[in-house]
Amino acid sequence: MPLWPLFVVWGVTAVAMLIGWLVQLRTRNAGIVDAIWSLSMAASALFYATVGEGSLIARLGVAMLGGAWGFRLCLHILARVLSEGEDGRYRHLREHWRDNQAKFFAFFQAQALLTALFSLPFHIVAQNPKEGMTRWCFVGLAIWIVSIAGESIADVQLARFRRQPENRGRTCRLGLWRYSRHPNYFFEWLHWFAYVFLAIGVPWPMWTLSWLGPVLMLVSLYWVTGIPFVEAQALRSRGADYREYQRTTCAFVPWFPKS
Repeated sequence: MPLWPLFVVWGVTAVAMLIGWLVQLRTRNAGIVDAIWSLSMAASALFYATVGEGSLIARLGVAMLGGAWGFRLCLHILARVLSEGEDGRYRHLREHWRDNQAKFFAFFQAQALLTALFSLPFHIVAQNPKEGMTRWCFVGLAIWIVSIAGESIADVQLARFRRQPENRGRTCRLGLWRYSRHPNYFFEWLHWFAYVFLAIGVPWPMWTLSWLGPVLMLVSLYWVTGIPFVEAQALRSRGADYREYQRTTCAFVPWFPKS
């Protein structure tokens, strides 16, 4: 498997993150980093499909599925960035770092490196030599459809709840949010299993690297930049209401709430 495409993705995303960092200097909204990350992921899927050495069906699959996932996520995040103030997580970082722009620059550039790492499953799928739609392709496609549908529904339900003025300071418990405190994160994680199945057909050592997608995403969402940051901000802004939500509702995997 050639490694030079990974360095291309890293380099191009680093330039995009530099531009994003300059934009947040002007707008004071660091949320743009998430939009750039998701757009870079979508672009990486298209790039790997173009330079990949796998079958046409494998390269078309990663271009369509990875591209559609990344572009949808980018548009969703960008709509929030353009219509709302800076996300509470980044406001807290700005206060904690005392608006130290060297730290913000390092943070933006770290996302460029993560783009190269997270996009590795796309690169592996694009090397799959298997011709035609195998049963594993159908399994991967089914996982992709379920996960994108679930994530989209969760995003719409939360956005609809947040638009209602009477819900200010309250926690969303509607729809999927009744069964998980982070259903969007759960389906985002589930989405990465699609590429594990789509990569079946590449040599065994290379295929094991496709597991980096779900593993890295789980670590990131559950222990690093996802749930810990979001819940800390929710406790600051919603206090007792969110603590009760934590007591009754599963953090990640959707399940029936406690009485």
